Amino acid sequence: MGSSRQKGCTVLDLAFSVRDLARTRFALSPLWEVVASIRVLKHPAEHPLYRRWSDEAGRRLAASGLDWGLLADLVPQPPLAIPVFIAPPPTTSVADLGLELAVLRSTPAEQVRSGLGGRRAPRSERIERLRSDPFRGLAELADTVAAYWEIALAPYWPRVRSLLEGDVLHRARVFAESGAQALLNDLGTNVTWDDDTLYVGHHYARGRRALGGRGLLLVPSAFVWPRVFSVTSPAWQPTLRYPPRGVATLWERRTELPQNLASVIGRSRAHLLAELDTPASTTDLARRTGITAGGVSQHLTALRAAGLVDAHRSGRYVLYVRTEAAEVLLAAAHAQRDEVNVPPSG
Repeated sequence: MGSSRQKGCTVLDLAFSVRDLARTRFALSPLWEVVASIRVLKHPAEHPLYRRWSDEAGRRLAASGLDWGLLADLVPQPPLAIPVFIAPPPTTSVADLGLELAVLRSTPAEQVRSGLGGRRAPRSERIERLRSDPFRGLAELADTVAAYWEIALAPYWPRVRSLLEGDVLHRARVFAESGAQALLNDLGTNVTWDDDTLYVGHHYARGRRALGGRGLLLVPSAFVWPRVFSVTSPAWQPTLRYPPRGVATLWERRTELPQNLASVIGRSRAHLLAELDTPASTTDLARRTGITAGGVSQHLTALRAAGLVDAHRSGRYVLYVRTEAAEVLLAAAHAQRDEVNVPPSG
């Protein structure tokens, strides 16, 4: 396959062996979502798909007073490259930010200096301090990531994680029904499989890379659309980060009240769950729903006790979000409604 099939892009050729196919797997990476979201937040006008999130997260970060300058410096604009060590490919399939931050903190000093010394590495005074004292700099970086996560991403994580896990389940079904070729051909319009090679339309990486029997780690990422990102450095597992199915609808507002759910948990509580498609305060919910602030608080307490709502503090505000259990419950309610409303055939 020639690069002419990938117009406007260079082509990265990932050569597979039988062993590579056998070792290809999926994983989620909260740490990478932090890094990818930084790209969006630094240049929101270039990422209109995420504008709703970037507006909300930007306001909360400004109100928090968090200094995330080092993190921002480490996520540069192309053609400079993001150093791999700040979000290395995860070693397990479980989405665990704490484990990923532990790996980040323990990165060898020489790996840090090497990652920051390349021709395409970002440069700044903060980065130079990290390079001169990796132990202290990595601790600062990990603390910043943890604080950024709590403010900008944790309130949205149940919804994002549900999308990512749904994508993995879909692709697992594709593999079970049609095999590895169909799976690898289904990763996006700029990714194609042919003759034991995965061809990736890429903005900067090019040439042929043999996976060397290590397999390919596939990481769906909510903040990379419409691009894909790759890791092919010998020190890490070869990795492809790609946009999941349905990412364009992730930040759409859906507040349709599922009547079938309302009949079970009550109209007010169902209404609140429907409104919590993005994090909101008690005041926001009272304004949107017409329920008194006291009533909203009582219903949220009940929903939280049932494991359907969680709370996150953002500066002076407490923001409420749906849990993964609530996402599943709402999805089932909508699916059941759609099934009931399907007209009979014939």
